[in-house]
Amino acid sequence: MEIKSPAFAHGDLIPPKYTCDGADVSPPLSFAGAPAGAKSLALIADDPDAPAATWVHWVVWNIPAGTKSLEEGIPAKEALPTGLRQGTSDFRRVGYGGPCPPSGTHRYFFKLYALDTTLNLPATATKQDLEKGMQGHTLAQAELMGRYRRR
Repeated sequence: MEIKSPAFAHGDLIPPKYTCDGADVSPPLSFAGAPAGAKSLALIADDPDAPAATWVHWVVWNIPAGTKSLEEGIPAKEALPTGLRQGTSDFRRVGYGGPCPPSGTHRYFFKLYALDTTLNLPATATKQDLEKGMQGHTLAQAELMGRYRRR
């Protein structure tokens, strides 16, 4: 399985548009190679270089299994008409929160999971809730990493 972005390549800098220094909108993402048995996809974006602990930027689940991409700027809503659901990030709000490191260059991981089920989680769901719900249901996973340093 694969996750990519037309906005930045794996290991490259994330454009400011997708950060707190810009419009702070979610980047466009594309997916390929989900296994045949997948019923849904889930996505976690986080920063393991945050000072205290890994900082969670985005929690998404119930992306329809046949989805090939997410467009730029996914609305910060609990549920979208496609069935996609978004949980609560460490910014204490639903939806995407872009990179905003306090110092230095941080790495941001966009982790995609193919699941053999859909999940019934509330919008208050966190990364930990999603990971618990995915236990025993992950068929495949992929990762995209971008870096960012404040201007």
